[in-house]
Amino acid sequence: MKPLRQHNNRPVISYVPRVEPAPPDHASKVDGYRDVWKLRGKYVAFVLMGNRFQRSQAFTGPESAQRWATQMRQEGEIEE
Repeated sequence: MKPLRQHNNRPVISYVPRVEPAPPDHASKVDGYRDVWKLRGKYVAFVLMGNRFQRSQAFTGPESAQRWATQMRQEGEIEE
């Protein structure tokens, strides 16, 4: 039997979970709303929780996205 040619001395790359980024460059801020951005025709809220952003699901109206953001701030007790 031939010896294995591939050695297992490669560095182990550990998985780092994806941190939700800030609003992307192609998103546009919706005037009149604190946390709402328009992204691909839908409204998305981005809330800074600790040292990372948390992103909402896509909403059809900006009021819904802002309501989600307000609720996330209250649950996380984030300072305004």
